[in-house]
Amino acid sequence: MRLPFIFARRFVAAESVEETLPVAAALNKKGLHVTLDPLGEYISDRGLAERARDSYIGIVKSIAGSDRDIDRNISIKLSMLGQKIDESFCRDNLYQLLDVARQTNTFIRLDMEGSDVIESTISLFETVHSEYPESVGIVLQAYMKRTKEDVSRMCELNARVRLCKGAYKEPAAIAHQNMSVIRDRFCEYMELLLAKAHYPAIATHDNILIDQTKAYVQTNRIDPSRFEFQMLFGIRPDTQVAISKEGFNMRIYIPFGSMWLPYFSRRIRERKENVFFVLKNLIRK
Repeated sequence: MRLPFIFARRFVAAESVEETLPVAAALNKKGLHVTLDPLGEYISDRGLAERARDSYIGIVKSIAGSDRDIDRNISIKLSMLGQKIDESFCRDNLYQLLDVARQTNTFIRLDMEGSDVIESTISLFETVHSEYPESVGIVLQAYMKRTKEDVSRMCELNARVRLCKGAYKEPAAIAHQNMSVIRDRFCEYMELLLAKAHYPAIATHDNILIDQTKAYVQTNRIDPSRFEFQMLFGIRPDTQVAISKEGFNMRIYIPFGSMWLPYFSRRIRERKENVFFVLKNLIRK
């Protein structure tokens, strides 16, 4: 396990939160925002889900208690909190996490996973958002054919949405497969979120989508403080800093944790595009 992590370290900050905090602090000092992204997904045991809940709470407390100046912002997966076991059990675990998040002024982003849990994730988000509107946000995936409706639901809530293309392998019946179509849908949803939602996050490494977002906000005189770009740790670091220096908010997702190998193995098995994405971005700035 140690030898492969040498390669993974380009994209995974560390295997513990203690080792990750200095990485986050260094990015903050460059003028970049950060989100800590503890790896792990699809737990099917209640005891492990409770341990994951406690681990998330521990991460929140570690950030809040750190003497480093670090953004209080983490991304979580509801499947780690028992979503596939029992939704009410998952909701109770989420409430416990959000209580601590509110106490520590920490923002929690609910990551989006496969199509089997999309409606569950959105429903759980809608349930907790009314009570924790400033503490929780969600992710929507542009390649899903249902996403236009989901964007409308989130705009009605004035929710904080992270928009990404989508990385899971999904069938053509429910997900767009052609990249030009996915880009078109991404831009459509980007415009809706910038016009109607609260502080959307435009998560992409795609120059076409970055440029179209910049053009849209310039044309419509949208202040850069009303949204942020997002990229992944280790992907196009020079571009991350350059966009920040242009006056845009740029947030870096920092994956970490001991479950990095299953995470990356699963992504590589699922979609060949994920392999091309990693290889291409090894040389892009």
